[in-house]
Amino acid sequence: MSQIRHALNIKREDDFAAWYQEVITAADMAEESGVRGCMVIKPWGYGIWERIQRLMDDRIKAAGVQNCYFPIFIPLRNFEREAEHVEGFAKEMAVVTHHRLISDGKGGLIPDPEAKLEEPLVVRPTSETIIGDAMARWVQSWRDLPLLTNQWANVVRWEMRTRMFLRTTEFLWQEGHTAHADRADALAETHRALEMYRACAEEDLALPVIAGEKPENERFPGAVETWSIEAMMQDGKALQAGTSHYLGTNFAHAAGIKYQDREGTEQYCHTTSWGVSTRMIGGVIMTHGDDDGLRVPPRIAPHQVVILPMLRETPEDEALLAYCEELRARLASQSAMGEPVRVLLDKSPGKAAGKRWDWVRKGAPVIIEVGPRDMAEGKVAQIRRDRLWNPDNGKPAFAFIAREDAIGAIGTLLTDIQQSLFDEARERRDANITRGVNSLAEVEAFFSGSAKFPGWVEVQWSKPTGAALEKVVETLKGTKLTIRNVPRDAAPADGACIFTGEPAVERILVARAY
Repeated sequence: MSQIRHALNIKREDDFAAWYQEVITAADMAEESGVRGCMVIKPWGYGIWERIQRLMDDRIKAAGVQNCYFPIFIPLRNFEREAEHVEGFAKEMAVVTHHRLISDGKGGLIPDPEAKLEEPLVVRPTSETIIGDAMARWVQSWRDLPLLTNQWANVVRWEMRTRMFLRTTEFLWQEGHTAHADRADALAETHRALEMYRACAEEDLALPVIAGEKPENERFPGAVETWSIEAMMQDGKALQAGTSHYLGTNFAHAAGIKYQDREGTEQYCHTTSWGVSTRMIGGVIMTHGDDDGLRVPPRIAPHQVVILPMLRETPEDEALLAYCEELRARLASQSAMGEPVRVLLDKSPGKAAGKRWDWVRKGAPVIIEVGPRDMAEGKVAQIRRDRLWNPDNGKPAFAFIAREDAIGAIGTLLTDIQQSLFDEARERRDANITRGVNSLAEVEAFFSGSAKFPGWVEVQWSKPTGAALEKVVETLKGTKLTIRNVPRDAAPADGACIFTGEPAVERILVARAY
């Protein structure tokens, strides 16, 4: 077999972190903004986010949740009344203290001492407190419940160590906030949101995840329960791709979210919150990317099919473009996975081969090249991005097929690519979860062994709390390992907890994580 010449300079196996950054650059997804920890999301990267947003928003609205919007500035007093919440976010808060700048007399600007705000404003790190105020106004009676709201917004958390899409100072997300009459209804909503995230991750992003409850130390500040979906990246690390929180009545007490029940008795609401963010794009890159760039699952690809006419600046070009435009229209009239096929005819200047590699790096699911000979023969040269190379000769695996066959089969092809990416990622994940590890020493030996990308381990867990849990967390600090979650479908516990020696009550996943 011939040596494959990949489109990227850095291979995943050699330097996964550097490879990740190169994919973002080579796929033209985002760039540094000049503000530490903030990025400019370019059209291809934002187009992927728009697709995720659209598909998620449809799922959110299907559950009867309504979108709204709340201010980005939140009074500091809102956080001060919920002690655990403010403690959890205090180190990450950006705070506005002045409303005007003046000259410093040296050609620069400084905050005007006369323009200091009476009360500092926090730039939104999350919206529980300000939405709690609104809920306290909107909920008066049991008839007002459940109250189901969501907002698409940006948030700011002053991160010390940033990485594009994965951990940035400013990021985009959706945050659902709901109020309920009782614990059972709120918990049902918590689990509904979690299942919605699992379905979106697996069905839309082709991202296999494990849904489960977070341990006490990993809960959202102020939450009674936190549930997550965890995805395994190609380097074996875990990525928390979405969370859903049951907040009990903690925020209701702080904000005064009360209602009169059917008997006329005043009760506090049980509330939830849940969210996913642009971090999911980082998960797509690290799960599906290869040494040629990004591979975008068709469900979230801004363009599912890209047509590249092989223009030669000759009179034939006009006829070739007309042929390709008809092909584009015919392909766009087809459907795949319940939606019209999204097709781009790339008429930009440049040779088809150069543009092909641009689209390979971006990860367009299907790339079609058409030259004068193809037009004359009624054919197209088609390549699927998930299977780019011919293993026999190390060359791009083009299929030369009749135009009508390409049109008729496009829906099936895109569906197959979507499933293929999911199956590949699921098989890799399942092969890299190790069970039967029965002591902390074995865990440490496993992660310090020769495997470059060791994956996860599943171990027995006694669900310690308080001081006992703090001791476990302290023990794990030196290993850079964290407890991810308790898988919903894990086998029953049948041994001793590897941390406490007490009888185990459940199984947990332990991993290095982003």
